[in-house]
Amino acid sequence: MSRFDEAALHALALDIKTWGRELGFGAIGISDTDLSAAEAPLAAWLEAGCHGEMDYMAKHGMKRARPAELVAGTRRVITARIAYLPAQTLEGAAAQAARDWRAAEHARLADPSTAVVSIYARGRDYHKVMRQRLQQLADRIEAAIGPFGYRVFTDSAPVLEVELAQKAGIGWRGKHTLLLQRDAGSLFFLGEIYVDIPLPTDAETVPEAAPETPGSHCGSCTRCIDACPTGAIVAPYKVDARRCISYLTIELKGSIPLDLRPLIGNRVYGCDDCQLVCPWNKFAQAAPVADFDVRHGLDRASLVELFAWSADEFDTRMQGSAIRRIGYESWLRNLAVGMGNALRAAPASLDAEARAAIVRALRQRVDDPSTVVREHVEWALEAA
Repeated sequence: MSRFDEAALHALALDIKTWGRELGFGAIGISDTDLSAAEAPLAAWLEAGCHGEMDYMAKHGMKRARPAELVAGTRRVITARIAYLPAQTLEGAAAQAARDWRAAEHARLADPSTAVVSIYARGRDYHKVMRQRLQQLADRIEAAIGPFGYRVFTDSAPVLEVELAQKAGIGWRGKHTLLLQRDAGSLFFLGEIYVDIPLPTDAETVPEAAPETPGSHCGSCTRCIDACPTGAIVAPYKVDARRCISYLTIELKGSIPLDLRPLIGNRVYGCDDCQLVCPWNKFAQAAPVADFDVRHGLDRASLVELFAWSADEFDTRMQGSAIRRIGYESWLRNLAVGMGNALRAAPASLDAEARAAIVRALRQRVDDPSTVVREHVEWALEAA
């Protein structure tokens, strides 16, 4: 854009970062659009079928790695991150003799009667929160310079967000494939604004924010790989989604493979295991907004309690939640698997009263209208 000289562009880049901080973003980075190095690994991952039933991963070909093809005229990508660890999670840990919040999560995983929902999904749908704030940032830019070409993304289009964030210098790809940052761990969301403004990139102007490389600060650590319940992290920086609990409980429609059901445990929506063991997450930050506060007791609910929800209750309570996207059928399916695993747990970890309550709840749905739900209920009751 010829209306800008170098000094004006540099000043604008600094302003964008200031405005981003004011909106609650933990970091803002600016990168160019060259993701050519990611094309071969992406193609190999797709060719191996690691995306499972997520057809949208392959639908757009290499546009995912070519921002200027996805949005014509794109010259730079502004990447933002925002922490999502609920503030009350940290406050609760402090109140319990400085108990690590991760220890509390592990304790829930060890209690087979509880329903474990991934931390990021316990509050408001991040798609809406992140998109609104990115749009506000774009509006601030437009107010300062006038109309410009841009498009906002929040896990909503073929975007290689981790590659872009790494390129922008706001983190590195961990061996679990998530972005890591020394001052924030990995418990944050990413979002992007594709712009047609030739802003200076962080690689050019911020030496200490030079692009990281995968595993920059992971060393020989393999805790995330070792902790994955299903062995989905098949190699450093490579996840086979077909085995990932997040995929199985969120993306997969229909029946969950029999051999993987016992490995899911009581995780009914997503999985945080690889993040819970990561040493960098001792630096995880509290969410700067109340949107990610826990709703409907999803940090303490039991399997039986959630399984009792009617379809109307599910729709009402999950309004504005990312969980609502999977639908009631998959919700019951996931809970049935968790209940089946609870019945298969060691007797010492589940008392007779809790076991009886689970069996009663399952038997109330043996004639559920959904064949998928019935199948998983029957599997669960085999352990009764």
